[in-house]
Amino acid sequence: MHIAILTFEGYNELDSLIALGVLNRIKKPGWRVSIASPTERVRSMNGVVIESMATLDEASAADAVLVGSGSQTREVVADQALMARLRLDPSRQLLAGQCSGTLILAKLGLLNGVPACTDLTTKPWVQAAGVDVLNQPLFAKGNIATAGGCLASPYLAAWMIARLESVEAAEEALYYVAPVGEREDYVARAMGNISPYLHDATVPA
Repeated sequence: MHIAILTFEGYNELDSLIALGVLNRIKKPGWRVSIASPTERVRSMNGVVIESMATLDEASAADAVLVGSGSQTREVVADQALMARLRLDPSRQLLAGQCSGTLILAKLGLLNGVPACTDLTTKPWVQAAGVDVLNQPLFAKGNIATAGGCLASPYLAAWMIARLESVEAAEEALYYVAPVGEREDYVARAMGNISPYLHDATVPA
């Protein structure tokens, strides 16, 4: 099981790295979570440099792909050569867009007729791409989910865990990262946002 977190220059640490941490709460042989970037290293919007763990080709072949956000997402979607390297397919992958990552999914034509969630800054750009934006933290239809707001990234990670492993595993991952003294309430609220989108869903082949 390979989950790739697409992470570009100017990435938002809260989106890529929180998702990385939550997804890695699953400790199973063969469960792999990678930061996938177009270059060997990328610098965050706040100057944090990290090394890529997977190529974009590997991400395109992954079982699940979470598209992170950042301050240079509009430059990413304007780069036709880069966008052509993102061969994502919800018929064989789980796909998730975090904040401005939703814009990348929209520009790839993966949100046609599907409403989505994103952050307030990205909202007009996603709307201009022809996608209705919802005022909620997470929405999913079939094998595609989107989330809005940096602190919705644990929700998106938990949605992936619930789909790829189990609801119980998602709850345990959220419980581990939740604030002490608030764990039960936090998990209940998070799962309340995720659970409506787990019914009649099947893992892509």
